[in-house]
Amino acid sequence: MLPPELPPLPALTRAEAELIDRYLEVVDLIGRINPARAEHTYGGLRAAQALVGRASALRDALATMHRRGESEMHAQTLAQALRVLDGERRAGRVTVPPPHGG
Repeated sequence: MLPPELPPLPALTRAEAELIDRYLEVVDLIGRINPARAEHTYGGLRAAQALVGRASALRDALATMHRRGESEMHAQTLAQALRVLDGERRAGRVTVPPPHGG
């Protein structure tokens, strides 16, 4: 049985697609660093080291959008793209989990 087909990504500019990709990379790294969810310090350390470069790439993506005159964020469209790319689950790893048994 094939997994369900994902909905298509909304139409994005190249800069918006870059923003979404870089944002999710940062979210994934912060999720790996999250002390409420991490199991080992080494993985968190490696993620923190990588975060510097990924945060710079995120900044660069936003700067590119700004330079190209893309001054507005189209939040609904970008949120749709994040959902298609599993952004809700990925961002959920950044939060503090509920207490056990509660």
